[in-house]
Amino acid sequence: MNLLNIGCGGHFHESWTNIDLVSTSPHVRAYDLRKGLPYPDNSFDAVYTSHVLEHLSPETAKISLKEQFRVLKRGGTVRVVVPDLEDKAREYVAMLDKATQGDKSAEANYDWITLELLDQMVRTKVGGLMGAYILNPSLTNPDYVIQRIGDEAEDWLQVAKGTMPEKPRQSLLARVRAKGVGAIVQKVREKLAALSVGIIAGSSAKSAFEEGLFRASGEIHLWMYDKFSLGRLLTEQGFTEVRVCKFDESRIPDFTTYLLDNTPKGTIRKADSLFMEAVKP
Repeated sequence: MNLLNIGCGGHFHESWTNIDLVSTSPHVRAYDLRKGLPYPDNSFDAVYTSHVLEHLSPETAKISLKEQFRVLKRGGTVRVVVPDLEDKAREYVAMLDKATQGDKSAEANYDWITLELLDQMVRTKVGGLMGAYILNPSLTNPDYVIQRIGDEAEDWLQVAKGTMPEKPRQSLLARVRAKGVGAIVQKVREKLAALSVGIIAGSSAKSAFEEGLFRASGEIHLWMYDKFSLGRLLTEQGFTEVRVCKFDESRIPDFTTYLLDNTPKGTIRKADSLFMEAVKP
């Protein structure tokens, strides 16, 4: 089968065609996804994209799904994974009810789910308040945080405890190869532009300029989806047989062997996710 993983980041399988804005491996093609997909019509048996659509504006998300529809073969499957707005909203209300009823043990969980719902839409620096929350040495509810977001929380907690293995420092040449010359040049331009803004308009303007660059970097969530809104969006682009599925079930043959939504232990990789699939008729 010919399989496409869009916006893969550092999480991919070598059996797939993997594409993202920045390449993290020789097995990942660097390409500006805002330009569409660089593949012919009817090229792939399945398309997978995880935690990408929420980083796009609603209009750009429509264009992305249209492109996914175009490159899929007839009868092919699209699998879309996004943070689950319904789950976050219901959990927020549940923790709010418990906290207002005097359940002191629920207050920390309420604080976390409020951040989970809002922080990635409003943060102004990498990791935001969620990162600061997990790294707090006085954290009282690590099990709840792990339950909510899965493996990512465990990695952060290892950092907080100082038990995360240190990655070997890359040479300058290796960093250039990983990010591409264009990305390095762009970063230098941004630094010079921020410096210029500071000289001309002052430190407040410089901070605002840097915040704008950060918000455009891809970490911010520009929209959120539940099973109704995402299902409707898929239908509007021409997909049929739209359904919600579990992290370890798929129309894509042998999907769990690729370890995209499940871990080697068989557990869910991103616990706060909504998993939906649809078919190109």
